[in-house]
Amino acid sequence: MTVREIVVVPDQVLRKKAKTVTKFDEKLQTLIDDMVETMRQAPGVGLAAPQVGVLERVIVVEYYETEADEESEEDEKAPKKLYTIVNPEITRRSADVEDGTEGCLSVPGFQGEVERHIAITVKAQTRYGQPVTLKLKDWTARIFQHEIDHLSGVLFTDLASRIWKPDGPIEDTV
Repeated sequence: MTVREIVVVPDQVLRKKAKTVTKFDEKLQTLIDDMVETMRQAPGVGLAAPQVGVLERVIVVEYYETEADEESEEDEKAPKKLYTIVNPEITRRSADVEDGTEGCLSVPGFQGEVERHIAITVKAQTRYGQPVTLKLKDWTARIFQHEIDHLSGVLFTDLASRIWKPDGPIEDTV
C-alpha cells in the first residue's frame, strides 16, 4: 500500500464529476488500499478518490461506531468500522436535518457549519462489485454525505452556513 498525495484547493480535480467504476480489477483494489492507507495517515474519517486525483466513484470511510468508543481509553476502544464503497448513490434522505461542524483533508485549516440529513440510504457496490444497501444515520450519514459530495465536485465549503479557522475568528459566509 502506498500513501498518496491528498489534493487540496484550489486544484480543479476537486471540482470535477467522478466517473462510474465499471472494472473491478487489480488497479481498483490498489486504489482502494492506497486510499485507506492515505486516510489513516492523514488522519481522517473519510476520503474520496478525487481527493487523491482519481476521478472515479470510490470512497472509503472509517470511524468508531459510537462517540463513546472514540473517547474511550486506547485499550478499551472498540475497533473502527471500515467501509470501502464503489459507485455510491444516496437513494433516500430523512426529512430531518441537523447542523454540524465539518472539516476536510482537501481544505486544510478550515471548518464549517453544514446542514446534513440525519439519516440516508446509500446503494452502492463493494470493492468487488457486489451490490450493497446501507442505512446510515447521525455521524456516519454525515461522513457519507460529505464524501459522496466529493464525487460530484462539491466541497463542504460550498454548503457551509459559516466557515472559520479553528484558531481564528468565525467568518459568516451567508
